[in-house]
Amino acid sequence: MNQTLAPRDLGQEAYDRIRDAIRDGSLAPGLRLTEIELATRVGASRTPVRQAIARLEAEGLLTRDPRRGLAVTRPDHQQVIELYVMREILEGAAARLAAQHATDTELDAMAELIEAEPAVFDDAARLAELNQRIHGLLYLAAHNRYLLRGLEQIAATISLLPTLLTQDGRAARAHKEHRAILAALRRRDGEAAEAAARLHAKAAQRHRLGWLVRAVGLPLPAPAGRA
Repeated sequence: MNQTLAPRDLGQEAYDRIRDAIRDGSLAPGLRLTEIELATRVGASRTPVRQAIARLEAEGLLTRDPRRGLAVTRPDHQQVIELYVMREILEGAAARLAAQHATDTELDAMAELIEAEPAVFDDAARLAELNQRIHGLLYLAAHNRYLLRGLEQIAATISLLPTLLTQDGRAARAHKEHRAILAALRRRDGEAAEAAARLHAKAAQRHRLGWLVRAVGLPLPAPAGRA
């Protein structure tokens, strides 16, 4: 019996490849891009690449400026604040749902990842990868496809920023916060899991904003008469 293969979604493939390149830093924040360069990079024609660009612009990962053209987004101070506010809300919701719906296997896998953190506290790349896997597993353990979609977008945008886990003792504190989230999940205490996840996101925001102030200074106040 002949089986008909589903047609390839070239736009989706181009989107996945470009987004992955942004997330792993191959396409760095601020890098200027063209459709032709991206088509060559992902091995696709310009039509699916154009579709991918439109999606990535809508998600905030690419930005088009009238003077500079297309570039990988470089989040500013206000965007970082907004990003972490939404991270706190969505990760808190994910933790609450995970306390209800996560399987024991998912929690065991999360525990294994968390316990592996201290061994890589001084390795920024490996620690960042492990951190992404811990958070990704939390998102999946919530078992809510709509929440997962929002969290994946938040995670992709955060990936535009450099990892700070190896700075100022943040790795050890984040590890402790991860263990607190896991403990609440093990108890199936949704309220405590949400609170622990929100505290973790707030701590990450404080650390990120401290870095941002040191790196680029305080944001300029808006001129009089502007919101």
